[in-house]
Amino acid sequence: MDFLLAMAPQPNGQGGGGGMISTLIMFGAIFAIFYFMIIRPQQKRQKEHQKMLDSLQKGDKVIMTGGIHGTVAGIEDKTVLIDVGNNVKIKFERSAITSIVK
Repeated sequence: MDFLLAMAPQPNGQGGGGGMISTLIMFGAIFAIFYFMIIRPQQKRQKEHQKMLDSLQKGDKVIMTGGIHGTVAGIEDKTVLIDVGNNVKIKFERSAITSIVK
């Protein structure tokens, strides 16, 4: 509502430009806070996860997104073969790996 009032012509001939500038500054500040609090940390986590997936090797112990623990038995371009025990092997997408257990 204040935005519309700031845009309306003033009766004494003065424009509402000061209100418009402060509104734009406020939107810029909100966007900057949003970027540094949400977008940038998420991009950093994605880069770290991708680096972890690129360093994946046969024999690594991993945890999958569903909570399945296993050992990497084979690696392909987009999939990995996980040995979950008793010679049971399941094929998963690489992106399903949550972490590598040291």
